[in-house]
Amino acid sequence: MTLIQEETLDLLEWHRLCQHLSTFAATKLGAIAAQYMRLPDTKEESCQLLAQTEEVYDLENRLNTKLSFDGISDIGDALERADLGGLLSGKELLSIATTLAGVRRLRRIIEEQEEIPVLKELVADVRTYPEIEQDIHRCIEEDGKVSDRASPRLREIRGQIKVVRERIYRKLQDIMQRQSGAIQESVITQRGDRFVLPVKAPQKDQISGIIHDSSSTGATLYIEPHSVVEQGNQLRQHHRQEQIEEEVILRGLTQQIAQVKEDLEYLLAVATTLDLAVARSRYSWWLQANPPRFIDSTEPITLRQLRHPLLVWQQNHEQGVEVVPINVQVDPKIRVVAITGPNTGGKTVTLKTIGLATLMAKAGIFIPAKVPVELPWFEEILADIGDEQSLQQSLSTFSGHIRRMIRIIEALNGSSPEETKPPASSLVLLDEVGAGTDPAEGSALATALLKYLADQAQLTIATTHYGELKALKYQDERFENASVEFNDQTLSPTYRLLWGIPGRSNALTIAGRLGLRPEIIEEARTRVGGFSEDINQVIAGLEEQRREQEQKAKEASKLLQETERFYAEVSEKANALQQREKDLKQLQEQEIQKAIAQAKAEIAQVIRQLQQGNTTAQNAQKATDALTQIAERQLPKQKHPPISYRPKVGEKVRIPGLGQTAEVLSLSEESEEVSVRFGIMKMTVPFTDIESLDGKKVETQEKPKPAPANPAPPPPPKSSPVIRTSQNTIDIRGSRVAEAEADLEKAIAKATESGILWVIHGKGTGKLRQGVHEFLQRHPQVKRLELAPQNEGGSGVTIAYLT
Repeated sequence: MTLIQEETLDLLEWHRLCQHLSTFAATKLGAIAAQYMRLPDTKEESCQLLAQTEEVYDLENRLNTKLSFDGISDIGDALERADLGGLLSGKELLSIATTLAGVRRLRRIIEEQEEIPVLKELVADVRTYPEIEQDIHRCIEEDGKVSDRASPRLREIRGQIKVVRERIYRKLQDIMQRQSGAIQESVITQRGDRFVLPVKAPQKDQISGIIHDSSSTGATLYIEPHSVVEQGNQLRQHHRQEQIEEEVILRGLTQQIAQVKEDLEYLLAVATTLDLAVARSRYSWWLQANPPRFIDSTEPITLRQLRHPLLVWQQNHEQGVEVVPINVQVDPKIRVVAITGPNTGGKTVTLKTIGLATLMAKAGIFIPAKVPVELPWFEEILADIGDEQSLQQSLSTFSGHIRRMIRIIEALNGSSPEETKPPASSLVLLDEVGAGTDPAEGSALATALLKYLADQAQLTIATTHYGELKALKYQDERFENASVEFNDQTLSPTYRLLWGIPGRSNALTIAGRLGLRPEIIEEARTRVGGFSEDINQVIAGLEEQRREQEQKAKEASKLLQETERFYAEVSEKANALQQREKDLKQLQEQEIQKAIAQAKAEIAQVIRQLQQGNTTAQNAQKATDALTQIAERQLPKQKHPPISYRPKVGEKVRIPGLGQTAEVLSLSEESEEVSVRFGIMKMTVPFTDIESLDGKKVETQEKPKPAPANPAPPPPPKSSPVIRTSQNTIDIRGSRVAEAEADLEKAIAKATESGILWVIHGKGTGKLRQGVHEFLQRHPQVKRLELAPQNEGGSGVTIAYLT
């Protein structure tokens, strides 16, 4: 990276944005990678990074949860030391095991999802070595110590250590009991790896042994009795053996790690790349940003409602002022944009916002602007922003700008005049071009620089106070004007960027509103010249027209929103009506099906009654009457349509039976007959034998049947006895519900004459009673149910009344 490229990143505060990005990383490695993020050298690499960001963004939204990086840590130093023959500790080995498990979990989640080809390709070649992970967890405890499970030899040594330690404890406890007067405190302690007793200094001769330490006052001596010295030596030997065996185990695990060091380094790099993609995705989501699309040289740059990401951070985390978005739309033929306007009006912030947006796109980060976000992929982004001076070289502001411009030109065209390159796909950002020297010379130099950059760079955006630069647009179609808006009433900038209109000079207006004497203002106007004032008035008129157009656009947008809302409400109501109609049809169908089912049940009951009784004419007539009642109750009432055709005297009618057309001479409504003539023949025919010439039939009225002369009186209804007999009683205790249903069916047929059935099912758990009730309630011959009185069995007996 060249010096001017590094300076550009510093001027645009790119490293500050990277610091913000690092807070969204899940691992330490990801945070470090975000802080020192390298910008891609090719457009393809930027597209790859953007694809990673988009897939993580979609994946986390689809899963409605965040990807977890639990267990993944920086194991780079451990891998390097293992490769150099060093010995890894238990905790370092555990970190490697949890990292393997964490990456395996991420890979499984990615492989299970659809439509994320870039992420799948990223993790496709990752090896997570589950066998190494299992060996580590088998040999290493959670606290990092080597486990007894690691080897039989280690388990045996630790068993010996336990036995020797218990022997030492028993001997020391015996000594404390026998020599309690000489013991300062009844406790066994250690000095180094030796077990000792706290003995009072005057009574030290009572306990012979080796003095290992004394208290600060000298009143207590810590003595290892001679009787446990030999066992203490054994214990030391066992501990040394334990240490050697632990090192053997750790060495074996370390060698396994060293053998697959390259694979684990690749795994760590993939985890870091994935974490960096997650950080870019979450930062983009936090910014409410959208993915950019890289365009070619024939398409316009479009960045609508673009916000400065660092100001957004300041607004949310440091209670800064609300960020004012800008609109950037540059035609493909434009090579230079000159932004004019007052100081502190937002010109420099505009340059930094555009510069950061291009850097974010290159790095694979979404841009905080509205869709569509379209801009070129700039190979180089070069900036000269600010009034930086070099005190060491005693350089003025002007000299500092010129030196930086020299470095920009060298980056565009080569390090020397002899070395030339074709016009670069570069973005050049210049703040106050030509400032810091005589206005006339500075203006001429700025004009020359911008014309040169129009030939050498894809796009140059420059801020200036020189009015002469505003006229370049009308001399060269590759130039465009823009300005930062200024409120004449409040004497403050609005920080909005206006395209196509140069900024007007506000110095005299501001001075007058601030109270400078009018005669001084008028004198100044005469010295400026009327032409300059005319230009300011023209610009003011253009600004007013722009405001009017923006107001109309806002009103049109509001009207469009109301129209869309009205359309949505109408659509919602229409959908609700359609759903209601659908529900009503469904309800009607359910009612029809219910009526059909009920009619079928009643008909089945009539059929069973016929089958169970004697086949007599009287019973058949009863069944017919019952079916007629069912039909009248269940079928919809048919309304007789009005008679559509009646013959009239003198009308021509057709007699289909004779194949003749006749004339109506007379008709009788009572007998429903008509007298007709065809040819020389006259005859009387019923209404049913004629039809109109267009085929309409004469509809006749249905005549009531005559009542029988001596109707038979209906038989008196039978009263159902309530006396329980063997014919109307069934005992199903101990049966299953499925078995009981067949028995109940037979009992109902048997008890039909009595009209009542007693079902003894017992109390028990109540499941049999519930099943019996459900079966009887569905049965067509059962009118109702009730539990028997207490003296007849209570809840253990059910009485079913039959039809």
